[in-house]
Amino acid sequence: MTTAIAGVFAVHPYTPHCQVIHDEGDHAVIGISSGNGYFTHERVLDLANWGLEHFRQVDLIWTDLHVAEMFEALGYPPVEAQRKAVKNLRGVRAKVTGAVGFLDPEGKRLRGRPMSALLEIPAYQRIRTRLDDLLTADPEFREVCDQLAARFLAGKLNGQPPTDRQREVCIKYVCAEVPLFLDTPAILDVPSSLNCYHQALPLAELLYARGYGLRASRNQGHAIINPVDTQEQPA
Repeated sequence: MTTAIAGVFAVHPYTPHCQVIHDEGDHAVIGISSGNGYFTHERVLDLANWGLEHFRQVDLIWTDLHVAEMFEALGYPPVEAQRKAVKNLRGVRAKVTGAVGFLDPEGKRLRGRPMSALLEIPAYQRIRTRLDDLLTADPEFREVCDQLAARFLAGKLNGQPPTDRQREVCIKYVCAEVPLFLDTPAILDVPSSLNCYHQALPLAELLYARGYGLRASRNQGHAIINPVDTQEQPA
């Protein structure tokens, strides 16, 4: 994996081919997690600015699917779970729309949208249906999803093992994002796309492995980007 310093971020394309997609500079999708303290107003603005410096088009996409379900699975009463979800989503939406309004108010190159806005796109629907099938038919994909769920829940359960309900809701949350790691170009109608996140994910090991199985499309790339003063060195 190569590393390049770009502005205030260190960029780690996951494979040499991901580096090519990065260098082509067609499109970047930057995932913004709700309720994650990493994504401050300043950080979201910096990420958007970095994207515009290096790509012709940028999408900031925040997760808004299954958030209330997750809070409820973690033990909050339904009304409180909904309230917390609304509060978190209001906050992340304000950060994204604020960055778009400041940097590209006409939305010519920078767009902000929730994950739910993708649900009506046929390519997203097709990929999401395939993932549902693979959860039962592909042990390798299911194992990776279980790993992601365990990683997400580890910091929320104070060392307690997750329940089946918690694990299943978390996997639904994860699978809502996976299509953007598989084929953003088909979903958003761009020539090629680099999916950017600030942590190494087990999912990337699967999607960019050699051989057969669930693999990212040829014009889909992935990179880990971190502020240069706190950059995470990927394994």
